[in-house]
Amino acid sequence: MLSSVKSKGKPNGKKPAAEEKKLYLEPEYTKSRITDFEFKELVMLPREIDLNEWLASNTTTFFHHINLQYSTISEFCTGESCQTMAVCNTQYYWYDERGKKIKCTAPQYVDFVMSSVQKLVTDEDVFPTKYGKEFPNSFESLVKKICKYLFHVLAHIYSSHFKETLALELHGHLNTLYTHFILFIREFNLVDPKETTIMDDLTEVLCSSSGSSSNGSGNGSSNSAGAQNHVKER
Repeated sequence: MLSSVKSKGKPNGKKPAAEEKKLYLEPEYTKSRITDFEFKELVMLPREIDLNEWLASNTTTFFHHINLQYSTISEFCTGESCQTMAVCNTQYYWYDERGKKIKCTAPQYVDFVMSSVQKLVTDEDVFPTKYGKEFPNSFESLVKKICKYLFHVLAHIYSSHFKETLALELHGHLNTLYTHFILFIREFNLVDPKETTIMDDLTEVLCSSSGSSSNGSGNGSSNSAGAQNHVKER
């Protein structure tokens, strides 16, 4: 069962990332993409396509792509370098199936996410692939949980491993993946805007040039500065 929580405290006892310069916001890097495709059009539900089928197909694809993107920097994301699952001034805790709160390192958290999502997307009762098999009533809520945790992984890559991503010259891929993912979850209201506020500064820069001036961005950067004045836990 997918579950996590935010809590208060300084990630790794270090200076809150909100006070540090965010390299991923530098114009020379934010303009990097691997394609200029209009993602706003790409994420829209095509005619004659079932909504659940569209959500399932895209969610599965994003899972594989985000997992792959994380794998490129996984050797740098260790229990020593990332002692908590931190994103800027927020750190995340995991809850197991019994509801027990687990304080874990970033690689452990990501492993929990990827293992849980892998189990769901390969479960025929949750993500049916056979003709005539219906999606469960809880499908949309599960997709929302999956997208929330995939967002956490993307945000951690930017917050803690953008330098390594730059060194590998994969920032264009990361920016493209992030833009596509954010526009998708906005299009179908899959993640509470409050959950993504922590990365609103990046979202505004990347998605404003991708035809996304609306659709959930109303409380964007104007709220992000205030939200980053203190360290939170989730």
